[in-house]
Amino acid sequence: MKKTKMLRVFSTLLLSALIISSLPLQAQLKFDPDTVKAQKFDTGKMWSFDYPPFEYFEKTYSFAPDQEWFDDVRLSALRVPGCTSSFLSGDGLMMTNYHCAEGLVRRVQKEGEDLVTNGFFAKTLADERKIPNYYTEQLAFIKDVTEEVQTAVSAGKTNEEKAKLKEEKSKQLVEQYNKESGLNCQFVSLFNGGKYSIYGYKRYDDVRLVFVPEYQTAFFGGDYDNFTYPRYNLDCAFLRAYENDKPVQAEHFFKFSTNGIKQGEPIFTVGNPGFTQRLKTVAFLEYARDITYRNLSFQYDNFFNDLEKLKSIKPANKDSYEQIRRQIGNGQKVFHQVYKGLTDPYMLARKKAFQKEIQEKVWNDGELKEQYGKIWENIEKTRMEMRNVGPKIAVYTLNNNFSARYFFIAKSLVELAKQLQKPEDQREPQYKSAKLDSTINAIYPEKIDELLEETKLAIQADYIRMNLGDNDPIVKKLFEDKKGKEAAEYVIDKSVVINRDDVIELAKDGADAIMNSDDPFIYFIKETQDKLPELQKQAKEIYATEQVYDDMLGQVVFKIYGTSIPPDANFTLRISDGVLQNFDYNGTMAPTATTFYGMYDRWYSFNKEYPWNLAPKWENPANLNLSTQYNITSTNDIVGGNSGSAVINKNAEVVGLAFDGNMESIYGNFIYMTHNNRCVSVDARGMMEAFDKIYKAERLVNELKEGKLPKE
Repeated sequence: MKKTKMLRVFSTLLLSALIISSLPLQAQLKFDPDTVKAQKFDTGKMWSFDYPPFEYFEKTYSFAPDQEWFDDVRLSALRVPGCTSSFLSGDGLMMTNYHCAEGLVRRVQKEGEDLVTNGFFAKTLADERKIPNYYTEQLAFIKDVTEEVQTAVSAGKTNEEKAKLKEEKSKQLVEQYNKESGLNCQFVSLFNGGKYSIYGYKRYDDVRLVFVPEYQTAFFGGDYDNFTYPRYNLDCAFLRAYENDKPVQAEHFFKFSTNGIKQGEPIFTVGNPGFTQRLKTVAFLEYARDITYRNLSFQYDNFFNDLEKLKSIKPANKDSYEQIRRQIGNGQKVFHQVYKGLTDPYMLARKKAFQKEIQEKVWNDGELKEQYGKIWENIEKTRMEMRNVGPKIAVYTLNNNFSARYFFIAKSLVELAKQLQKPEDQREPQYKSAKLDSTINAIYPEKIDELLEETKLAIQADYIRMNLGDNDPIVKKLFEDKKGKEAAEYVIDKSVVINRDDVIELAKDGADAIMNSDDPFIYFIKETQDKLPELQKQAKEIYATEQVYDDMLGQVVFKIYGTSIPPDANFTLRISDGVLQNFDYNGTMAPTATTFYGMYDRWYSFNKEYPWNLAPKWENPANLNLSTQYNITSTNDIVGGNSGSAVINKNAEVVGLAFDGNMESIYGNFIYMTHNNRCVSVDARGMMEAFDKIYKAERLVNELKEGKLPKE
């Protein structure tokens, strides 16, 4: 082969490899959008238990589970508030993630204890601590009610009537099946309205804490390592469900395996993925790109980055700034990555190709065209309507995380004025004469971090301008032509709301003084808060209309594809298949599994400093097998809500515990990219090694091995 030809071939292969393996570069590469095709798994692999993927599993893995297998798996899985759990023994032992249980640890902590720092293990059944106001749910019943709902909706002559009839029918069905089954029932929409089900949940209200590691062990690497891989986290928690003050006798549970996973072996996550938008129209995604996620990414990115700067400007508040960063860090990565994905032309081209595929099938079928042909046009219209409403709602709605406290102070002053304009007997109790002084004194916070609030205001100034535009009266009045920090300083210089004494004085001057004030923050409240309810009403009406079209889209998608593709996630139980698989990152390759060796290397490499410091009992392990597989990465399709999902093998044995995804998995909100979307889990072997060698949790180890409580 000639050298020039070899180079040409090499260049072609390199370009192909880049397109396949390097998502961030796709926006920079030249490609013809018209040639981009939707891929088989763009809509993901979150299979519903209503429609188990019998044929797909057999074809893909030569594994043919029957209905009994799926029923056993479904009944072994559990749902807890915001996360997933599962039964691991016949005596109600439950497993979830530490990050799902961190708040529970604080609830059961006794005076003088620090369970977050030190962890917790109940050495006996009597030591297990009841968690107040907590529960778990088991999906015990599924009933298809599609025909009843669609029949009811078809009687409506307008979109408003259809939406109302659907709401009435769903409520009626829930009430009916609540009575018939004795379960807590939920109306579930699948395939965006293509199918409907009633899910009946058996609820256990008595859940007790059995074991959690130290926070630092569960969240080793902190926010820096969050949504990354390789990872080294013991992100697990073990609870127990009780009934009548005794451990639940669970007929269905996942046995715990210590044999590990073989390369190529199919594994399954069983959990409750929270929310995806993979079946939405392109118009919907373009609105999400241009408004929703643009706004979220702007707020989170700027505040997160500015907090890091504030740590050096005001070292005395370093810890509090870091705490805020930790609180918003997860959201910052999610919203940043979703926005990044939505602005990638290649990924949007994939979504357009999927939509075009559906449209062509509809438009080439006379019957389908008549019934569904204008879905996309109508949703595009509702999204255009939202473009006139959404940005204003975003600006007018105050947010505790991102809005400067001065806006809330101004809001309290305006509310005070409105109450004072009423006769005494018509005012709310806190505004009557007897309590008025204390109400006024409470308007201004006891402590306020002026540097932090000015930082928020600088971000908010640009956020307001971005959404309303340079020519909006509010923008002109508040900021003139100034932006960022300069705009914040300009507003603060003109305000009395920033000073406690001035606020109290203005409040005591009465309603007229407040309402006639030219304070910029008070002006903002007067110009926005009374308009907000009407805007929200308009948005609700737009959503209701759009939901009718979205349901129609779901119907036609189901007519075309049936159950060959899964429905969007909606925090109901799903099973996702995958295999262990590495991926390219940062110019190298991620391993399918990490070991304790890697954790200790990271500890030493970062000089044993936060957030790569170790809990004391991990610093000098006596018999820990450092080569034990600790965290693993696989192709299972998960999103938020899947946290705590058991990773099981064909024998329904736990081989891992899902706790995160890599950065590329965040695009999974609207598209599943098989080449680099990865699930990250704690390996069952790593958990067992830690329980045995580090925590000396013999009772837990024995229960996991035997599937029942050991005799005490």
